[in-house]
Amino acid sequence: MEFDVFDVISLFGGLALFLFGMNLMSTSLEKRAGGRLKALLSNITSNPMKGFLLGVGVTALLQSSSATTVMVVGFVNSGLMTLGQSVSIIVGANLGASITPWLLSLAGVQGGSVLLEIFKMSTITPIMAFAGAILYIFQKKPAKRDTGMILLGFAVLMYGMDAMSGAVVGLRDMPRFGEIISVLSNPLVGVLAGTVITAVIQSSSASIGILQALATTGQISCGTAIPVIMGQNIGTCISAILSCIGASKNAKRAAMIHLTFNVLSTVVVLPVYYLIYYLFDMSFADMAVTSWQIALINTAYKVVSILVLAPVLKFLEPLSHLIIRDSAQSEEETLLDERLLKSPAVAVARCSSVTVSMAEMSVKSVLDSFRELISFDEELSEEIIRSEAKVDYYEDRLGTYLVKLSAQNLSSADNAQATKLLHMISDFERISDHSVNILKSAEEMNEKKLVFSSDAMQELNTMIDAVGEILGLALASFRDDDLNSAVMVEPLEQVVDSLKDRIRLNHVKRMQMGECTIELGFILTDLLTNLERISDHCSNIAGYMLEMSEDNQNIGVHEFLHNVRSGEEKEFNDYYDYFKVKYRMPEHVA
Repeated sequence: MEFDVFDVISLFGGLALFLFGMNLMSTSLEKRAGGRLKALLSNITSNPMKGFLLGVGVTALLQSSSATTVMVVGFVNSGLMTLGQSVSIIVGANLGASITPWLLSLAGVQGGSVLLEIFKMSTITPIMAFAGAILYIFQKKPAKRDTGMILLGFAVLMYGMDAMSGAVVGLRDMPRFGEIISVLSNPLVGVLAGTVITAVIQSSSASIGILQALATTGQISCGTAIPVIMGQNIGTCISAILSCIGASKNAKRAAMIHLTFNVLSTVVVLPVYYLIYYLFDMSFADMAVTSWQIALINTAYKVVSILVLAPVLKFLEPLSHLIIRDSAQSEEETLLDERLLKSPAVAVARCSSVTVSMAEMSVKSVLDSFRELISFDEELSEEIIRSEAKVDYYEDRLGTYLVKLSAQNLSSADNAQATKLLHMISDFERISDHSVNILKSAEEMNEKKLVFSSDAMQELNTMIDAVGEILGLALASFRDDDLNSAVMVEPLEQVVDSLKDRIRLNHVKRMQMGECTIELGFILTDLLTNLERISDHCSNIAGYMLEMSEDNQNIGVHEFLHNVRSGEEKEFNDYYDYFKVKYRMPEHVA
């Protein structure tokens, strides 16, 4: 059997199926494990061992060290992770990637027993393809459909692997192929070949899969496979290097740490291997390797590299600073890194974190503006204005980012969270705007030396206290996913509305009695309007939180709030009575 043009077509077709299956499986695994992935990433820590295990775990879930390291670059670029924390995670990702070749080695299972026949890929792959198709076509639950896509992805991957293995069978009878393979036995050529091939296809798993397919020809020796595998581990760094283009210095350093670790591993381990080879009888190195032996060599190399370089891992960070030096110009931290869009579950979690920061800034600005009404302070005034500008920037970046994120392949839970955030950011931005409006009223009173009467100030303080509480409840409902706090917002909002109407009525009476000026009346009206609108936005926030809850998934926020205001919710009446007593008017206006 000769290797001809049709085998070349089969080889590239198999590679295409392999890469597509790998991408499909990796994407579906990430989507299926979105919640677990968030839980793993929430454990980002400075503890090296935990970071190492985190890298192993995430890469095992994603079946791609490139995906993990690109995520790490994005985290460092966003300030979500320090450069020091990234070192152990990157090292763990290297080891986690060794799982895929073991799965691929199942294609080489041989034997005549029933048990071995069951575990052959020719038996398992059609079953997985059939089960995956059934789950994807006939199941409505997103989780089960994602599981179906994982099985289909793995089946396509293995069919691709089988096609590549079948295509290269003819190479074993070609003298020219044997000559090419003998060239790869040169350690430098082998490392270079592994590096270039992996860098071109940007997947160490695919590159090792090709090597495992070529091993079926019987012409790949252990001595040839070792330097090629080392080069493949260097070549996989290209994804992180490309992803850090245009990123911060620290993000580039994270990619450099990944490259430095793999280069050092080769520089240290390869000479030691050849030294042992020449000093001792290692005839097995000239024997042909099988698919599972390549997986074993890959894993062993990674483990040895980690053990050998463990004492110097702490020096990788300062080394990256020497390679990529700080510039005189300071860098602006990236708020939302678009690299994370490749990992939607992580991107959604990052958006949630940024929105919480935005929400906290908005609430703090309002509370600070209340302080300005009592005692005006120029520095605090400037801080409120800066904070409002920052909130505007957050809203703009989040809105743009969430729109891009919605175009990704999101799970139903992540899609719901992204939709909720899109609604929330507008309300928090408007709350921040009202803090500036209140500040302007405080500035006018300070400049004109205007002072409310004691009665008016008491009434206003009552409403300010109520709005302060409703802000706290709305923030807690969103930040802590606290539905109990969300339930309390709407009845308190109704109390705030009644306070506004009562204070306006009392103001008119004081004007009629000559106890208040028209000028102060305009300021009071503006303040009441802003306070009432702040409570309205809090109502929207709590309404969205309740709407997204399991009990109200099929009810729109406006319909839900209408039901509440109509007294159809018993809890509303209880809380309304409670807040009505808590924030009743002072005795002089009873």
